[in-house]
Amino acid sequence: MNIHEYQAKALLRDYGVAVPNGCVAFTAQEAEDAATQLGGSVWVVKSQIHAGGRGAGRFTNDLTGPGGVRVVKSVSDVRRNAAQMLASVLVTKQTGAAGREVKRVYIEEGCAIERELYLGMLIDRNTSRITVMASTEGGMEIEEVAAHTPDKILKVAIDPATGLQSFHARQIAFGLGLSGKQVSAAVRLIVGMYRAFVELDASIVEINPLVVTTAGDVLALDAKINFDDNALFRHPSIEALRDEAEEDAAELEAAKHGLNYVTLDGNIGCMVNGAGLAMATMDIIKLYGGEPANFLDVGGGATRERVATAFRLILDDPKVEGILVNIFGGIMRCDVIAEGVVAAAREVDLRVPLVVRLEGTNVELGKQILRDSGLPILSADHLADAADKVVAAVARSHTGVQ
Repeated sequence: MNIHEYQAKALLRDYGVAVPNGCVAFTAQEAEDAATQLGGSVWVVKSQIHAGGRGAGRFTNDLTGPGGVRVVKSVSDVRRNAAQMLASVLVTKQTGAAGREVKRVYIEEGCAIERELYLGMLIDRNTSRITVMASTEGGMEIEEVAAHTPDKILKVAIDPATGLQSFHARQIAFGLGLSGKQVSAAVRLIVGMYRAFVELDASIVEINPLVVTTAGDVLALDAKINFDDNALFRHPSIEALRDEAEEDAAELEAAKHGLNYVTLDGNIGCMVNGAGLAMATMDIIKLYGGEPANFLDVGGGATRERVATAFRLILDDPKVEGILVNIFGGIMRCDVIAEGVVAAAREVDLRVPLVVRLEGTNVELGKQILRDSGLPILSADHLADAADKVVAAVARSHTGVQ
């Protein structure tokens, strides 16, 4: 689960991470009131969407001007820029061409920046440890730094038996070229950031940029936190921060039914039981020249109703031009899958090619249910056969050949 920048900063502040003062605003009037409350002579108006690259983004309405993050020097300009951003669609490298509608802005006090740095924490799957990543190339996407100047990335893996120690934080601070009181400030910030990561069950905590001001302060000028969905039951206050309007509607609906669903860019819908088999199914679709439209794992104990819901989710995607159902019946029975597929196909008036590959528990009964349905379902003997058939069927539908 992801949250907005202003929410991430509020959480990090509770753990002793230094952040600039700011207020969230949902209207232009609230933005003006926030600037007045904050005081000062320079403010930053920040669009709040779940995507990076906001400062370099563009609004689809040209009247709003460039960028979703703007520095302004009067309260009236705060109001004007907030009014321009709110209800406008911001397009960044991470949103895709459709962009995201800005429904709230964050008004933050300005600061005099001397240096921009990068600081992030994530779980390194290779070492099974929380790893701190830091770079002097703040303000840039860390992927770009890794690709072009990997020597500028400092990594420190934290042993879970000891947790992050002060010497780890000092190592990072020195690696970033900090000195004097900046080091102790950075140590406090890094220690607090690590505590937040562990105690809130985060999967990513990222500060980009981490800035050093002309006064020597070390501040988190931006903040991003992603949480482990599987641990949210322990954190109802975190789950309450969820902004469903920022999430994919299909993925949100799938989660309500206990389905693991991820929208992709292809045109062949996939329904599979088991994450590993789902990954293999997507791979073999690509091998045969197709493009998967989704990742969908119905789980090992899915009911007929859940299968029908999964099928409807796939068909609700207008990009889908064919469907591949690939089920290995262990805990999941093939006849249950077949009943769910048939029920859903009848409900939605199936108009795209459907290929089903079943294997395992009650496989013959499942195949019989499909045959007796009277629906135009293509049966496959094995996974390669299924991928070949669905890709070919979609190709034929493009040419009008049946």
